[in-house]
Amino acid sequence: MGTPPANPRKKVTIQTLRSLHRRQEPIAVMTAYDFPSALVADEAGMDMILVGDSLAMVALGMEDTSEVLLEEMLMHCRSVARATKAAFTVGDLPMGSYEISPEQALSTAIRFVKEGRVQSVKLEGGKEMAPTIQKITTAGIPVLGHVGLTPQRQNALGGFRVQGKTRDGALRILEDALAVQQAGCYAMVLEAVPEDVAALITSKLSIPTIGIGAGKGCSGQVLVQTDMLGNFPPGRFLPKFVKQYGNVWGEAHRALEAYRTEVKSGAYPSPEHTYPAPKEEVEAFAKAIKDL
Repeated sequence: MGTPPANPRKKVTIQTLRSLHRRQEPIAVMTAYDFPSALVADEAGMDMILVGDSLAMVALGMEDTSEVLLEEMLMHCRSVARATKAAFTVGDLPMGSYEISPEQALSTAIRFVKEGRVQSVKLEGGKEMAPTIQKITTAGIPVLGHVGLTPQRQNALGGFRVQGKTRDGALRILEDALAVQQAGCYAMVLEAVPEDVAALITSKLSIPTIGIGAGKGCSGQVLVQTDMLGNFPPGRFLPKFVKQYGNVWGEAHRALEAYRTEVKSGAYPSPEHTYPAPKEEVEAFAKAIKDL
């Protein structure tokens, strides 16, 4: 696809995100997993681009996010960074790369910035991860938190279940959110939380919340690009919160079927898709190889 064109937008920074939050302008966040998906997200004006560990399933065909490896995440971060000129980039720390100790987490975060070339990292967890978050932010690396439904811990949560549906459950998420904020996060993802609960939690925080399945009361929204573009075969399950804005799979399938049909029939390639050579040169070549 070549070198990405210069983006007329100014580079989004932490200060830009804080300014958006102060003005109560919703923050638009989108996942991207490679050069093409990052290029289109950046050109479309996203404030933030997240290299989410959801790439395990949608880009690498894995069962869940727990499978993806650190080196794989770093490779995808690098490809996204090459395309992104304006949006603020975030890399998702994969399961197993930050939970053992704050020191392990800082070491991983440094690799994401130095090798992955992102401007921020994201990690899952609430108050139990506060010392880890503080270790990373104290070193000067911005951290995007993630509370509510934390997919890397789905086995402990009993699957992908909405969180905070009871008073006590909502209070636990608020405690997590406040701890993550206190530890130094500049923003946090709120996933699969009832809309009214998410709005109340957002009102108690001084940093932005980025909702995914948490309603419009959050400070911004994020979706998985593969889901919202409709780049998947018919019949695949989609979470309730996903709005499909396109049908990339349908268009790609139509184009590929048309290509196959034209190859089989001989309609492709036609003369306009071929390179000519002078007739005398072709005749001389034919003569030269006649006796081979």
